[in-house]
Amino acid sequence: MKQFRVDNLKSTYGEKVLFNDISFLITEGDRIGLIGVNGSGKTTLLNAIAGKKPADSGTITKQNDYSIGYLAQNPDLNDEALLMDAILSGEQPVFKTIRQYEYSLRQFSENPTQTKIAQNFEHAQDAMDRNDAWTTEAQIKTILTQLHMPELHKKVRELSGGQRKRVGLAQVLIQEPDLLILDEPTNHLDFDSIAWLEKYLSTYKGAVLVVTHDRYFLDEVTTRIFELSFGNLYEYKGNYQDYMQGKANRIEQGKAFEHKQQQLYKQELAWMRKSARARTTKQKGRENAFAELEANMGTLQLDEDVSVNLGQQRLGKKVIVIEDATIQFDHKKILDKFNLRVSSGDRIGITGSNGAGKSSFLNAIAGKVPLTSGTIELGETVRMAYYTQVTEDIPEDKRVIAYLSDVATTVQDKDGNKISVSDLLEQFLFPPFMHGTLIRQLSGGEKRRLYLLKLLLQQPNVLLLDEPTNDLDIGTLTVLEDFLSGFAGAVITVSHDRYFLDKVANQLYMFEGNSVIQRFDGLFSDYLASELTKPTESKVIKEKAVVREDKPQKKKLTYNEKREWGTIETDIDLLEERIAEIPNEMANNGTNYVLLGDLQRELDTLNEQLDEKMNRWAYLSEIVEG
Repeated sequence: MKQFRVDNLKSTYGEKVLFNDISFLITEGDRIGLIGVNGSGKTTLLNAIAGKKPADSGTITKQNDYSIGYLAQNPDLNDEALLMDAILSGEQPVFKTIRQYEYSLRQFSENPTQTKIAQNFEHAQDAMDRNDAWTTEAQIKTILTQLHMPELHKKVRELSGGQRKRVGLAQVLIQEPDLLILDEPTNHLDFDSIAWLEKYLSTYKGAVLVVTHDRYFLDEVTTRIFELSFGNLYEYKGNYQDYMQGKANRIEQGKAFEHKQQQLYKQELAWMRKSARARTTKQKGRENAFAELEANMGTLQLDEDVSVNLGQQRLGKKVIVIEDATIQFDHKKILDKFNLRVSSGDRIGITGSNGAGKSSFLNAIAGKVPLTSGTIELGETVRMAYYTQVTEDIPEDKRVIAYLSDVATTVQDKDGNKISVSDLLEQFLFPPFMHGTLIRQLSGGEKRRLYLLKLLLQQPNVLLLDEPTNDLDIGTLTVLEDFLSGFAGAVITVSHDRYFLDKVANQLYMFEGNSVIQRFDGLFSDYLASELTKPTESKVIKEKAVVREDKPQKKKLTYNEKREWGTIETDIDLLEERIAEIPNEMANNGTNYVLLGDLQRELDTLNEQLDEKMNRWAYLSEIVEG
């Protein structure tokens, strides 16, 4: 069984100790979630484990053939590479074989009459047969399908940030390393892709180390939790729920120990204040013990959940009124005569397919994108704050507290009491020693947290939030969720985070693309459950006479293809029989959501397999009959 061992690892950033003398062991089959507030050193630790940037001190021990796959938040990809080449960039021999085959296929498709190109393609096919690379290629296509990859013949530089992240994810999954390190893998994934990834990782044969804000994801996948806090690493067995219980116990034990120390300190202080004549040389040790006790008083550090109790501006009856709103870019329609009336206290969640126009909708409300037609009216008392996906330009040489003081030095809470900027920073998980820190020394996540705090400092009564969970840690999200639960104004948030939507939204709009928008009143979990119970129609089976146009013809079947031809019709019949059975099983288990989810995923997989078999049948039959 392969293992990865870390001993006494230490890393600092400037004067800040990120982690100090931490040790742990990762074993095959482990699925570990790494948790910590932004700036606690999570990415630094991942880089050290992956060998990207070593820690300041400590040792890492692993076998010589131990392989690590690392999905960074911003994957490092060759902009000029084609997607398929970027995805298959690993050094495994089977990847080289598939890369050569894909290249030869493209060359042959463009120049089918050139003898040399035809011979190269024939050799590439033979190599695929010898190395049994067809199976690997089929597995790769399954992963690409589940991640909704764009056209594979695009170049990497043509992709959006979200598409690049999916390319990076596909790249590391396909390599199947001994240790799979994933930094925010669910960012930019649709819900069906997240569900598939949860199942894939839950049965992954190697070890998995994941950083994610998605608490449902942690709950489904992880068997151990590592928490980085004030330079220490705490380990909890189980998933996210187990971690929360374990952390609560640790905090209580810490408080109890601190209380005992305070009582002891009071007793020792009273003794030390007695006359010097009451002491003897034998009691010198007690004096030294008191000095040590005094030095350690108040050193207990806990990143407990805190609450932000900010007041807000009065909000009138009229908030946002949208009438017959249409947004169209070239030939792509985002909204089509869309109507919505937003009232004070509304909690609206916007979710759905990537690229369906969710951010454009928020931009239109904020006045950043004009409507093609229709109107958006804001009430006179509306004071709006818009948390966008891209942080505003923050002066890097400014100090944290000065950045906020430009907005206000004090604010009022709901009871009319004044709160200083320093107190507010502490409530938002910035300890006092960070208040004078230059902004350029903050991590990317800490800058996002500071940006959010600046918006809340303006005491808005309408909040627009665009994917807030993509860059905020779980601790900050908890603070934000608690703040929103007591927020008297209106909130409209775009998010793919199921947990966050369940916490902050009770009115949902699903953007499905091409201006199709579905409304659902209730929690997002209820919406997903209702979707599972809908009957699913089987895909239309193509006639067997249809021939794949993108597959060049061959003069004869290879040995493996002859074996495949002998069983392919039986395989197709078995797939069609199972596909016909599943809808009946779903109808008979309408309230078993777990089973329904498994059946739906099985049906999707079988339909994909059937499509592949039909395409292979058409391709092989052309050779047999030709």
